[in-house]
Amino acid sequence: MASSPRRADHTTAHPANAGGAWLGLYPANDFAVGTGARVDGNTIAPVRWYFESEVIGLPRAEMPVATLSRGAPALTDLAGWLARGPHTGVDAYPPLVWVAAPDIIAQARLDTDATQLFDADGSWAVRLAPRLPQNSAFFDASSAAWFAQRPVRVRGKVGVDGVVVRTLWPKDFRLPLDTRRMERTEPPMSPGAIRALLRAEPRGGAAAPFAASLLWSRASGNYAVPAGRAVIALILNGAQGDDDEAHGGHFALVTGRTMADGSIAEWLVNNFYSLDSESEKGIIAAPVPLDNYLADLNSGQGYYRPSAMLVAVLSAERAAVLLQSALNRMYLQFYRHQVVYDHAAMNCAGLSVDVLRTLGLTVNKRGPAAPIRAALGLPWLLLKQQSVRKACAIYDYLTEDQTRLLPAAAFEEIGASLLRLGAGLPRGAALLPDFLASDIEAVFLLRFPQFPSLRPMGDAAVVTPFEYQARLPADPKAAKIIPVAARPFPAELRDEDLLPPAPRRSERALKLWAALSVVGWPWLLGRTLRRARTAG
Repeated sequence: MASSPRRADHTTAHPANAGGAWLGLYPANDFAVGTGARVDGNTIAPVRWYFESEVIGLPRAEMPVATLSRGAPALTDLAGWLARGPHTGVDAYPPLVWVAAPDIIAQARLDTDATQLFDADGSWAVRLAPRLPQNSAFFDASSAAWFAQRPVRVRGKVGVDGVVVRTLWPKDFRLPLDTRRMERTEPPMSPGAIRALLRAEPRGGAAAPFAASLLWSRASGNYAVPAGRAVIALILNGAQGDDDEAHGGHFALVTGRTMADGSIAEWLVNNFYSLDSESEKGIIAAPVPLDNYLADLNSGQGYYRPSAMLVAVLSAERAAVLLQSALNRMYLQFYRHQVVYDHAAMNCAGLSVDVLRTLGLTVNKRGPAAPIRAALGLPWLLLKQQSVRKACAIYDYLTEDQTRLLPAAAFEEIGASLLRLGAGLPRGAALLPDFLASDIEAVFLLRFPQFPSLRPMGDAAVVTPFEYQARLPADPKAAKIIPVAARPFPAELRDEDLLPPAPRRSERALKLWAALSVVGWPWLLGRTLRRARTAG
């Protein structure tokens, strides 16, 4: 079939901000869509710099956008905003949504060699978005054959000569419309029970089919998901099979609304990622639609590893709106570098857990993995690593609360907290848990396989630093590490009110060991010698 130009009667294609579409909790037509350098809309200068050439959605000029208090630590600002209230509805939009492409084809079929897309009105010639130079594996024949077996939703750029495809999303990845609880007497309200579910399939379910299970609902029998319900979800991406720095996985908080057909593609993933290096996948930290977060041809986590999602369906939107508004505020602090991404102290899990705890949700701490070993062993680490930076990084990993450090630990603890609140266990007096305890009407577990491609299969994310260490090759030189280029933040974009970063734990430990080396050990040796002379 010959490809046809985009026509008005091509009802399955529409702009990314079309009326009736959603970006998370927000109507998509409340956003103007274009490249960061050109699109009109309400945002801050760093957003335009980071997304200069990327297609984003900015809140239209008349829409309220998140603000912040200057000269205050980010969590202090967040706590002050929470205390001021009231938080009864949408009060502020995010500084952007990274929509990635200007057009959406709502439902189509891909042919087996990925050269044509077909819908009810005709077809498009297909060109895939270019593979990024540092992306070590990409969409291949196995990918095309897999996607050709199911209807797909497409993000791309549609023109008279076809469509440049940025994202292929499997339409069968959705919430079940009517389902019965899993066969269990109690919901999995402990972190260990959640871990058992996640690891029930080999390699974290990387090669298993997509699955959606109802873990708990207020209804005693079947539960039919109503359209238009707000949701709060947690997503855990597993370990990569080709990167020994990525066994910890990745974590994000998600908000959105349920759709009549069960679609989850338009839910908003609040993806915190390092801004100060250029990802080989092309990832830039941002709120991003779920279909693009998992299925972008370069940056989609689904091409790198398996994923799991816990979804709380809510009878009212207030908890989801409160959470998303808080995250919007944190993104402002993140883009302007008051909050700086750090793999040990302030990563995707740590940022998300900090926001939830500030909003009053109980996220149990697991404590550091080996604080005494790290403190006593710092000189040995310096000798072994032959690098102050590497030794300090290991020290910081071993002394950080594991719930903030490890995405899987955060997923388990937050998921257990949500399930306990839904089941009516003590909620506390804070706003977010109070809303959730009243409003959670069902909790689902969704399991996403890794998309077939040139890339090796991933695995479940590790749950302790020691499990991480066990997965590394015995010979450090055999470790697979993907180098990335630095992306320095321009000095002219730094606000004058930015506070200096707090010293790292490893910096304080180094100073203590230095003091002991200069003063403490000579003093201790001298005292020992004096005692020996006195005794003699």
